[in-house]
Amino acid sequence: MTLTLVAAVVTLALAFDYTNGFHDAANAIATSVSTRALTPKTALLMAAVMNIIGALMGTEVAKTIGQGIINITQYSNSTDPTTQIHGLVIIVSALVGAIAWNLITWWLGLPSSSSHSLIGGLIGAGLASATQIQWTGIINQVVIPMLASPIIGFLLAFLVMKTVLRATATQPFHPTMRKFRTLQTLSAALMALGHGLQDAQKTMGVIVMALLAGGYHGLDAEGQLQIPLWVKLAAAGAISLGTYSGGWRIMKTLGRKVIELDPARGFVAESMAATVLYLSAYVFHAPISTTHTITAGIMGVGATKRLSAVRWGMAGNIATAWVLTIPAAAIVAAIIYFGMHTVVPV
Repeated sequence: MTLTLVAAVVTLALAFDYTNGFHDAANAIATSVSTRALTPKTALLMAAVMNIIGALMGTEVAKTIGQGIINITQYSNSTDPTTQIHGLVIIVSALVGAIAWNLITWWLGLPSSSSHSLIGGLIGAGLASATQIQWTGIINQVVIPMLASPIIGFLLAFLVMKTVLRATATQPFHPTMRKFRTLQTLSAALMALGHGLQDAQKTMGVIVMALLAGGYHGLDAEGQLQIPLWVKLAAAGAISLGTYSGGWRIMKTLGRKVIELDPARGFVAESMAATVLYLSAYVFHAPISTTHTITAGIMGVGATKRLSAVRWGMAGNIATAWVLTIPAAAIVAAIIYFGMHTVVPV
């Protein structure tokens, strides 16, 4: 029973990773496609490849998800199959909550955060099961970065775009835009790399949590979570396949409905968003939202035209989805947890 449930959790985690890929494909390529720097098919293929590479570039974010949201050790330290199954049910509930919110926002075309869906699912399942919640870790590694990353992304994009505008003020417009259109291939690749670095690692953390709860993996001598190579490869492959399948509804929102982008603004928005992603992963080990960061970057470069150039009504809809993501995913996860009591002996 335990092995079957572990396998089911791993499969569900990879399904979440896949939905993360097609839900967040727009993060990396919407601006490049909207400015015609890349064709949709080329952009998706490039993003899928870069997702794989990025997923293999670190594990700190995975460790934060695996150890910093809920305390699963009370289940992983037990040899009682019923206790282990209880831990696995918590993780299943969290994943279903995250996937449900991903699909809802994808259908509505709203670029919400898959990262925060997952975190909300873990919190909701943890609360429903009376599992210890790592509130200090959530505040330091989730809430503060969640609030700071869009602000930093907006300001960086705004300031750098202002600098670019001054530097190119005397340059002929069309040749300059052609150069930035070429540069967007690089910035889109960097953004896709950052997406793999951030988002695939979150699935790695959940898979290892399931292995821990089921007694099929352990912490190292220093009590740290280690990520097996097969977990890295599986998560990288799933998010890459999801990315290649595309996310056209959300791509349209980011590429056109927030602001009409030119190649220069697209390049700056992507480059600054990627910078924030790398700093968060390598310096702060924080699982921030690629969606929040690139959307804020797009708003930042758009505001350099004039504040009215940004379609703030659409921005408000996106912000509403951001605010609702964690509690909505948490509620679904809690409902799933209570419902599973009637199916699984916990």
